Amino acid sequence: MLKKNIGTVDRVLRIVVGLALIAGYFMNPEASLRWLYLLGIIPLATGIISSCPIYSILGINTCGMKKQ
Repeated sequence: MLKKNIGTVDRVLRIVVGLALIAGYFMNPEASLRWLYLLGIIPLATGIISSCPIYSILGINTCGMKKQ
């Protein structure tokens, strides 16, 4: 299982941006580079699973500290 490294605000922003890009794909059928909207799948997927592989590589963690 992937380690969670995305905080709540980051997660919400990723999901909103991903959904907006995917919606743009369907709302703009005449665009010449319409397929670029499908890149919204990446932030949507990372937001849903709360884990970003690039954050793992760079050692970034936007999750809050866990209480013990």
